Amino acid sequence: MRADKAYRLSLTEEAKEILGRLTLEQKVDLMGANFYMDKLQELMDSLGAEDSHYNITPYAAGGIDGVIPPVQFCDGPRGVVCGIGQTTCFPVSMARGATFDPALEEEIGHAIGREVRAFGGNLFAGVCINLPYNPGWGRSQETYGEESFAIGRMGAALVRGVQDEDVMACVKHYAFNQMENARFKVSVYADKRTEREVFLPHFKDCVDAGAASIMSSYNLYNQVKCGHHKYLLSRVLKEEWGFDGFVMSDFIYGVNDTVEAANGGQDLEMVITNYFGDNLVKAVRDGFVPESKVDEAALRLIRTVLAFDRGHKEYDMSVVGCPAHIALAKRAAEESVTLIKNEGVLPLDKKAVRKLAVIGKLANVENIGDHGSSRVYPAYAVTPLEGIAKVAPDVEVVYADGSDIEAAKKAAAEADAAVFVVGFNHDDEGEYIAGDDFGSMSGAAMSVGGDRKGGLALHADEVTLINAVGPVNRKFAVVMIGGNTITTKEWQDSVGAMLMAYYPGQEGGTVIAEILFGDVNPSGKLPFVIPADEKDLPQVDWEATEQYYGYYHGYTKLEKEGIAPLYPYGFGLSYTTFDVSDAAFCVQDGVLKAVCRVKNTGKVAGAEVVQMYVGFENSKVDRPVKILRGFARVDLAPGEEKQVTIECPVEKLAYYDPYTRAMEVEHMVHQVYIGTSADNGDLIKGCVEI
Repeated sequence: MRADKAYRLSLTEEAKEILGRLTLEQKVDLMGANFYMDKLQELMDSLGAEDSHYNITPYAAGGIDGVIPPVQFCDGPRGVVCGIGQTTCFPVSMARGATFDPALEEEIGHAIGREVRAFGGNLFAGVCINLPYNPGWGRSQETYGEESFAIGRMGAALVRGVQDEDVMACVKHYAFNQMENARFKVSVYADKRTEREVFLPHFKDCVDAGAASIMSSYNLYNQVKCGHHKYLLSRVLKEEWGFDGFVMSDFIYGVNDTVEAANGGQDLEMVITNYFGDNLVKAVRDGFVPESKVDEAALRLIRTVLAFDRGHKEYDMSVVGCPAHIALAKRAAEESVTLIKNEGVLPLDKKAVRKLAVIGKLANVENIGDHGSSRVYPAYAVTPLEGIAKVAPDVEVVYADGSDIEAAKKAAAEADAAVFVVGFNHDDEGEYIAGDDFGSMSGAAMSVGGDRKGGLALHADEVTLINAVGPVNRKFAVVMIGGNTITTKEWQDSVGAMLMAYYPGQEGGTVIAEILFGDVNPSGKLPFVIPADEKDLPQVDWEATEQYYGYYHGYTKLEKEGIAPLYPYGFGLSYTTFDVSDAAFCVQDGVLKAVCRVKNTGKVAGAEVVQMYVGFENSKVDRPVKILRGFARVDLAPGEEKQVTIECPVEKLAYYDPYTRAMEVEHMVHQVYIGTSADNGDLIKGCVEI
């Protein structure tokens, strides 16, 4: 109910009555965090303490004693950032995007919402849905993939789950935030069709799902800071989309001008009050900001907090990191790990493999994602080596970190099978904190992170290692760790199997081992394309002050240009086989429907992700060859067959007409495809007339 817009709007009159009793100073107080500039150094110093870290407890903003509670901010998205050694660490969002399972994401939202409430929070700022224009973006791991439609479905599911626990969901970072190193200075440019069809639809999906809050981004859009952006915040978000919640700034540098921010539609300055507070009171009294702007922002804050506060669910700390939540994190990892290549190597037989060589420094470290604002502190995290020891206790494991190639060769040659664990960690990619971005914050517990300046390939020493050691043992598998696309062309012929594990959460090592040995059948699908050459993707200058975003990226760019990817979007293998047949397509009551039958034709149980794409061969405007417009996971026992129906509102097939300034659905024959990846060879094609 609290996520329901009609319910929240029903509280408008009560919120107005409260507003009417407040002074200007009190209304402005609602619009600021409860840290002030003179306390900034104290805040930063606390982050470096041994017993503290960023957001160890909820950050309070606004509120008036006896009138309205404050916003209590908890960050994410791979779990709740608060506490030390307590919270559940889920796989990163990119991994959860690989599940193509909104129902599971909604369950994760429930678990996160419960843990937020246990810490005393009432807002979860972990619905990150930025679309990576280039997969080298350092914070790619915090979003769900490269496809706007899938991001929107998954983000909306997380919103629903969190808010069902009476916790406000904050969706971030609005908008065009896909560069990390230059995030404070870059101005992004895009034409109107790119804006409305590629980079904004997933935000609207989350607004339509009832999101209570939106976080604006650091970057500029068309030379206007997004935290001040009247077009984005007021016109599009609040007027066109009818967003009834409140906008908060990204932290500290999210706004840098009192008048522009307040007049542009910014409702709440976080995580310190600097440009609002006394400065905003003065700007109103001096006539630079109409008091009506303050009234609108305060009303939105009062109404939203009221909606989520009264009679809210309460949880104690027993739910934090509880067995049920950890089991859910494990299930998410099981559904996410993606089998990309398998030439008879996997699964490994516990009886046949008496000695296993495990190679690579990442096999022996806890590697659950970046160390920026999304860092979660669970009670434990299972490494791949620990997972293998737990899952296959009778198998002798010989470990080599890979620093000595000859030692690695010897270990592999003497083993019945071998596994590389390679990829990235928090120093390679993640939230970027430069030397003096936040004063002394760089001296706190933050890593370098940033965008992948070295490109999308593995580290050169890992490529050398794989190519040198891989041919030594025919049963060689590579497990890749990372937040987005890793190119494989330069080494994949040296091994027989490849898994993408992303950053798989606190139970990730267990799940990797279970999949290697066949206790779990992999079912993840790539939420991004893997190109043969990273130059086939849009190029980005990660230090730029200006960056243009084109209409095409990822799989749509490759397909439009006739370039075959190494592995297509939506691709993933299994230890069983599936057959898709009897496809049929129709349009009924404004909904496009695709129906097919899916059969497990193998010998083990498994899950397949059936995907629906729509094509635009007859369009009068430039459109992608085809785009994802639906998906469904289906679990099947050996020999079992099920009918799968996928539906999509026809309005989701629209393009933006810059002349009418509206989304337009073309009345023509559309191509419709259903199958198991974006590759035409994996799809059955039909057509419908709309």
